Amino acid sequence: YSDIMIEREILMQKYIHLVQILETEKIAANQLRTQLEDQDTEIERLKAEIVVLNKAKERMLPYQNNQEEEDPDIKKIKKVQSFMRGWLCRRKWKIIVQDYICSPHAESMRKRNQIVFNMVEAETEYVHQLSILVNCFLRPLRMAASSKKPPISHDDVSSIFLNR
Repeated sequence: YSDIMIEREILMQKYIHLVQILETEKIAANQLRTQLEDQDTEIERLKAEIVVLNKAKERMLPYQNNQEEEDPDIKKIKKVQSFMRGWLCRRKWKIIVQDYICSPHAESMRKRNQIVFNMVEAETEYVHQLSILVNCFLRPLRMAASSKKPPISHDDVSSIFLNR
């Protein structure tokens, strides 16, 4: 009985810790949501500013030649430049991602997620064991206590399962 009480206390502490983590994650999610909304507003403002600047630029520039009238060598140079810019961007992005994957923050996030998943798994197992306890022991003992010749009384069942 005391072992069960100790295990119950440990599981309750784990549950409280999990609830605290959940609350922290909810707060962080709300903060991120607010940041995203602020960034969306900023993006819309910047888009509007770009449109205004492009219109002003169009008014200031003299007539430009169509791309069809461009020199073929210039087209080839632009293609090569575009390819190189894309390659450099992808390479820089790959380096940024690799640096993050190796960062202490990413490692702590992996550890945190592993702990949370282990806690969820432990809680799932706990609930499964409780359902076995209720279905295989508590209910049959209560039914037996309600029979004509009970092998155990209702008070004994209640004291065994902490229902005082």
